[in-house]
Amino acid sequence: MGYLRSSFVFFLLSFVTYTYATSFEVRNNCPYTVWAASTPIGGGQRLDQGQTWVINAPGGTKMARIWGRTNCNFDGAGRGSCETGDCGGVLQCTGWGKPPNTLAEYALNQFNNLDFWDISLVDGFNIPMTFAPTNPSGGKCHSIQCTANINGECPGELKVPGGCNNPCTTFGGQQYCCTQGPCGPTDWSRFFKQRCPDAYSYPQDDPTSTFTCPSDSTNYRVVFCP
Repeated sequence: MGYLRSSFVFFLLSFVTYTYATSFEVRNNCPYTVWAASTPIGGGQRLDQGQTWVINAPGGTKMARIWGRTNCNFDGAGRGSCETGDCGGVLQCTGWGKPPNTLAEYALNQFNNLDFWDISLVDGFNIPMTFAPTNPSGGKCHSIQCTANINGECPGELKVPGGCNNPCTTFGGQQYCCTQGPCGPTDWSRFFKQRCPDAYSYPQDDPTSTFTCPSDSTNYRVVFCP
């Protein structure tokens, strides 16, 4: 009987986990290889043009992000480096990437049973991106994008190989990093916001940059170079 009870409990737990998992389909449409990264769920995956990677994140996952790494070289043990988005020199990321990197961020099943998600340029920009619910429900549950030619138009002070860096990493200080209380937009953040109005352009850019969808009925798609 103990074995049966344990099996039944395991079945219920598996069912609950399956029921509340949210899938993120990550697709590379770029004409070059992108090494996708995802934390705290997923790790990393090489994506050649046209390839996809599906990540299943359990309800309650938060402080999560998906991004693309470029110009990477890894050995058979998954060690190496990337020009942009590198996460400690490993293929399977467990920490965040090194700027600049365009970010898809999310927190699942939070306040009022909502998912909160966004595209962020707070860490700079390296790859054009769309982030979308696969079944949009209106309101703030709709596709968002950052597809402007930011690398080509990047100011010289922020330009780095493979991307356009953020002012906090470049200059430091409270004005740009917002680590010690309220802060507002700057000329540098406006450069990003004017080109990608859906995206976070500085750390406290919440009102125009946070999107929500019902937690119990939404999956998502992230596309590089849409």
